[in-house]
Amino acid sequence: MPASTPVFHWFLPTGGDGRDPGGVTAVQGRTGAATRRPADVGYLAQVARAAEQAGFTALLAPVGLGCVDPWILATALTQHTSRIGFLVAFRSGFASPTLLAQQADAFRRFAGGRLRLNVVTGGDPAEQRAYGDHLAHDERYARTDEVMAALRDLLAGERVDRQGEHLHLDGAQLVDPAVQHPVPLYFGGASPAAERVAARRADVQLLWGEPPSAIGERITRLRAIAAEQGRTLRYGLRLHVISRDTAEQAWAEADRILAGIDPEAVRASQARFAAMDSTGQARMTALHGGGTATARDLLVAPNLWAGIGLVREGAGTALVGSHDEVAARLAEYRALGVEEFILSGYPHLEEAYRVGEEVVPRVRALVAQQDAQGEAEREAERGVAQGAGLGAGQGAA
Repeated sequence: MPASTPVFHWFLPTGGDGRDPGGVTAVQGRTGAATRRPADVGYLAQVARAAEQAGFTALLAPVGLGCVDPWILATALTQHTSRIGFLVAFRSGFASPTLLAQQADAFRRFAGGRLRLNVVTGGDPAEQRAYGDHLAHDERYARTDEVMAALRDLLAGERVDRQGEHLHLDGAQLVDPAVQHPVPLYFGGASPAAERVAARRADVQLLWGEPPSAIGERITRLRAIAAEQGRTLRYGLRLHVISRDTAEQAWAEADRILAGIDPEAVRASQARFAAMDSTGQARMTALHGGGTATARDLLVAPNLWAGIGLVREGAGTALVGSHDEVAARLAEYRALGVEEFILSGYPHLEEAYRVGEEVVPRVRALVAQQDAQGEAEREAERGVAQGAGLGAGQGAA
């Protein structure tokens, strides 16, 4: 069981916000209900300040055709916040790791170290081609491996001379880097190729919200792969949250969201998802099967609802229930080894307060109970073992 206190982050809706889920890329498109609040600095600064006040550690600034540039946005939002960090996503291979290191180094220097990086390989060939990238799935991950290795060394102040399959760097080095502010690398991917990259290069492996049994299996497998590399990983979980004072109120909101989803939007979204080569997206799609029945018919584990994934790519599940129920489920994931959570809810402004004020304190209280109970059990086991050792010694005498 992990011994560290769980860390909670919030999501920045950089494609627009509203009470309903929608697509997250321009390729996918969005409904008007999902973008009633434009993704301008004024509104996103409100979300950022709400998350900061509610106690979240960092804000995920996503990357994609339908998102504003995460570097520029995060830089702007540092001027409207004072403590909260920024988990800035970037597509590996679209820019030189030397340039990426310069951007990251400048950001951490001017923002007091408030930087984490989310390395995104990309799982939609159509979107990748829009960026000019035509590599096949496993080749993209091989390139990501090289980019992450070079980026880590550069941010640590090292000179990088590297001739790889995808990178050729001669004498790359930062001038007077701000190495007193380490930059952790977050990484997602569910394929064998992705898991190998995570084991070698990542600090935090990000997972999408699958049933606990599936998350437990993935963490067990990743721990073994990382151990072969002589490394250990932290694990993060990306989830939506529909949490209310009562379970009935939460499910009423899920029903409202489902009723507002256009069947044609579901059809178009599912057709697009099927054309992707993302293993993680395939796992998300398999949870709901494209169905549009009642909200509870899309329940795939206790309180885990797959309805968001009918129209939203990537993270497509939400925890639905009372504050106590949602907190209990998050504590269960933490007991499996998840130490960081990237949460979101519609709309992101109001839900930052709700989740931060009602759910997060409950999770921390449950985790404290788990840790105390675990320590008591370990202490009892040590006492039994010591007693057995004394008894064996007396018998030998």
